[in-house]
Amino acid sequence: MRRLFRYCLLGLILLLVCLASALLAMRFAIHGREVLVPRLQGLASADAERVAEEQGLVLFVENRFYSPDVPAGHIVSQAPAPGAKVRRGGRIRVAQSLGPQRSGVPNVIGQSERVAAINISRRGLEIGTVAAIRMPGAAPQTVVAQNPAPDAKDAPSPKIALIVASNDSTQTFVMPNFVEHSIAEAITAVEDAGFVLGKTEAVDDVTGPSGTVLHQFPLAGQRIPAGTVISFVVRK
Repeated sequence: MRRLFRYCLLGLILLLVCLASALLAMRFAIHGREVLVPRLQGLASADAERVAEEQGLVLFVENRFYSPDVPAGHIVSQAPAPGAKVRRGGRIRVAQSLGPQRSGVPNVIGQSERVAAINISRRGLEIGTVAAIRMPGAAPQTVVAQNPAPDAKDAPSPKIALIVASNDSTQTFVMPNFVEHSIAEAITAVEDAGFVLGKTEAVDDVTGPSGTVLHQFPLAGQRIPAGTVISFVVRK
C-alpha cells in the first residue's frame, strides 16, 4: 500500500514538473517573439520602413499631414510609441509629413459634389468625409459647407470634408408624448396630424386610470416622417 502511495505521489510530482516546464516554455516562446518598437519619428519613409523590417515589424502609413517643421516624406508620429513591446510581425502605424501647405483650399460652396471633387483634386487635395443634410432652398447634391474653409492657409490635412444638400425633401415631425394621456385624446391627435393609427393593445395595470396610454411607438422625441404608423399600449 505504501509502495502504491509512493508511486502515486511520484507520478503527481512528475506531472507538476511537466506542467511547470510547459508553462515556462510557453512563456519564453511568447516573450521570445516580442520586440521593442524602434523610434521612427523624423526618419524618411524608406529608412523608417527598413528599420521596422529589421525588427520584424510592418510599417503602415495611416495618415498624411501638412507640417512646416518636418520635411515631406518623413514620419511625423507613430503608434505604438518607441520602446513599447509588441509581437514580431505587428504593425507600426505612422503619419507621414506632406511638408508645408503649398496650395490654398478652393471655395467649392454652391458647386455640385462632382464639380467640387474635380476642383479639389486639381489642387492636389483629396475629398474627405461627405455628409448630407436637409437644407431648405438649397439645390440637391450641392455643397453647402466645407472644412477647412475656403482659402485656408493652415489646413492640417489635404482632405476636404464636405456637407451637401440632401435629396430627401420628406417633411418630418417630432413625436409628441402621449404617455399618461387618455387613448381617445391620443387617437384624435394622431388622426388630426395625418399619421396612421396602428395597433392599440390593452394590458392589465392598476398604477393609473383605465384607458390611459402606458407605452407608445415610436417613442416621444423621435423625428418621424408624415404617414408614420403609431401604436399604443393602454391600461384596461
